[in-house]
This record gives sequence, structure tokens and C-alpha cells, in this order.
Amino acid sequence: MAPVNGTSVQSETNPAVSPSAAAQPAGYKIFNRIVDWITSDRMQLINATDRINEVVRKSGIRDGMVHLQSLHTTTAVFINEWQDALLHDVRSFLEDLIDRDAEWRHNDPNYSDCERRNADSHLRGMVMGQSLCLQVRNSAVLLGTWQSIILAEFDGPRSRSVSIQVSGI
Repeated sequence: MAPVNGTSVQSETNPAVSPSAAAQPAGYKIFNRIVDWITSDRMQLINATDRINEVVRKSGIRDGMVHLQSLHTTTAVFINEWQDALLHDVRSFLEDLIDRDAEWRHNDPNYSDCERRNADSHLRGMVMGQSLCLQVRNSAVLLGTWQSIILAEFDGPRSRSVSIQVSGI
């Protein structure tokens, strides 16, 4: 599937089962994938729930854990409700919390060689966090009624990757 702005594509660069599978207890598996997104805005929130659940289903693991890790310092993964007004509030909160135009050293050529002027993006990613560990039950991520897995882009538009590791039986 070709990348489309705001949607994801699964990377086929990682093997389905880790090379150390032979050393694991009988029935215990580890399944790895990297899922890619192309973002279209500087700050963008993407509902990643369906793509993560698709990987969990394909893993063949019925019960266990799924670990999600953003492979970037200017993105985050978190759990919250996927509701338009709340998503607007999340964006506003992060913009108010960390001012893009503050005098950050990372943006100052006297202190940093970074030309992107993206200190705010790094700080937002740090505050929100780059990883989640969630339970897998009945071949799906265990989530509450209103919970969604959200990928947050803070320095787009860019190509982004999340590593997904599912382990269990």
C-alpha cells in the first residue's frame, strides 16, 4: 500500500518472528513490525488504533503484551479519547504549554547546529512520551471504551515510523 498523508503503511523490512524465537519457551512468540506514516501538518494527531490492532491480529498472538515505540524524538504515542473537541484541546494545550517562539537554545545558532528550529517539537515529544506498553487479549489491544492509540506529530510534515513488538502466546 502506498503512503498517503495522514495514513499508515506497513513496512516489510522487519521479519515476522525474531531470530531468537528458538530460545523462547514453547508457544511463546515475539512478533515485530515497523509501521510508517506520512504526516501532512507540523502538529498532527493520528488515530493509530486500527493499524496497531491489525499488526496484533497478524502476529497470531492471542494473549500477551504489545510494546509501541516511536522511532523519533519529535513524535509521541499516547492513549486518549478520539473526539474532535478534545483533539483540538490537546493541540491547544501543547501549544500553550510549550511556546514555539520562546528563546530555546536548540533553535539558536550560537548554541546549536540544528537548522529546523524545532526545540518545541522535541520538548512536546519528551512531555508526551515515545512509548507505550499495553495488554493483548483475544488477539486485540485491550483498550477501554473511549480509549484510542494516538500518534502525535510535532515536527511535520515528515515520514514517521513506530516499532511494534507483540509478545505472548
